[in-house]
Amino acid sequence: MIACLRGRIPIHRRLWNTRTPLQEEGIIEKITDPAGQKPVLEYPCRWVYKVIGRDRSTMEEAIRCIAQECACTITLSNTSRNGRYLCLNLETTVDHEEDRIRIYERLRVHPSVIMVL
Repeated sequence: MIACLRGRIPIHRRLWNTRTPLQEEGIIEKITDPAGQKPVLEYPCRWVYKVIGRDRSTMEEAIRCIAQECACTITLSNTSRNGRYLCLNLETTVDHEEDRIRIYERLRVHPSVIMVL
């Protein structure tokens, strides 16, 4: 274990106890509920789903089918090093938490989708 020069406190402990600038300004506390468990979202809001799969065309078709009732933007986010997997961003406006969860669940169970974040 490496000791830092100030007070001989191990680096991992010193970093663990360090507050981020967002915490210092109270921003983190403002976006969580009083229990600190769940972010507070104000609807309608823009939401981005990360959709991971193998075939871009079938994934785009699935996304368009699932999100057909709302205006959305689909963009390529990333591709794995060997090209087996890719990630598409689905950006849309959700009006209610139920809409956000419904879209997520429909994407998650689609056969061409491996994972949704």
